[in-house]
Amino acid sequence: MSLRKLVPIIFSIFITLSACRTKNDLVYFKDLQQAVNGIIQTEQHNVRIEPESELIILVKSEVPEASAEFNLPYTNPATQGTVSTSSVPTQQTYKVDQNGDIDFPRLGTIHVAGMTQEELKVYLKKRISEYVKNPLITVTLLGYKIMVMGEVNSPKSINTNAERYSLLDAIADCGGLNTYAVRDNILLLRRNENNDYEYHTIDVTSSEIMKSPYFWLKNNDVIIVQPNDKKAANTNFNQDYGYKMTMISAIISAASIVASLIVAFAIK
Repeated sequence: MSLRKLVPIIFSIFITLSACRTKNDLVYFKDLQQAVNGIIQTEQHNVRIEPESELIILVKSEVPEASAEFNLPYTNPATQGTVSTSSVPTQQTYKVDQNGDIDFPRLGTIHVAGMTQEELKVYLKKRISEYVKNPLITVTLLGYKIMVMGEVNSPKSINTNAERYSLLDAIADCGGLNTYAVRDNILLLRRNENNDYEYHTIDVTSSEIMKSPYFWLKNNDVIIVQPNDKKAANTNFNQDYGYKMTMISAIISAASIVASLIVAFAIK
């Protein structure tokens, strides 16, 4: 084998070996490796309603007619060309606007952003009790969306109805971090009340993340798992190597054509 062919092979082997990660680089919660048992305290977390959240609010009472006006009407999902009687009516939802408000029947505009489901239920019960005796209120916060990008095995946009959803849940739903992931510097983007995005870094090699206020995710959070230096080196090498091989192939092809022409003219 010629030296020209041998050099790229040796270089490829070198890159592959240098890209190998040690076991310690791939471990979650490295600080617990020697522990047998214990307790990790987590940040207190109450899911609160945010702009763009979606709610189902139902009001019932002993006299259904009295509470009916406080409920949104059901919608029939049947479309043109279908039999509407075969379709199941669905409950309309309240979409929280950018100001954190909903438009509630009879009560008008209510600012709900920042409330928990229980707090909103108590508030509505107090207001509706002025018109209806002993109303029964249920408030359901529908799921929220999380975007996960970068070095996970299955990057995706996650829609979840879980009452609580953590960073570890999101990573697990994406098939885990791959071997190129930077585990001690995961970036989280979170929209604040001014509609700007704040950014925070999270270290999943430490159990301390469970005490972080960013361990529990919120609606529209974006998680970006950065690639390590080894992937960047591999990517650059593959791009450069591919470009060089393409150029060499083109030069050889051109030289072959020229040589063929020279031979053809020489024969004549």
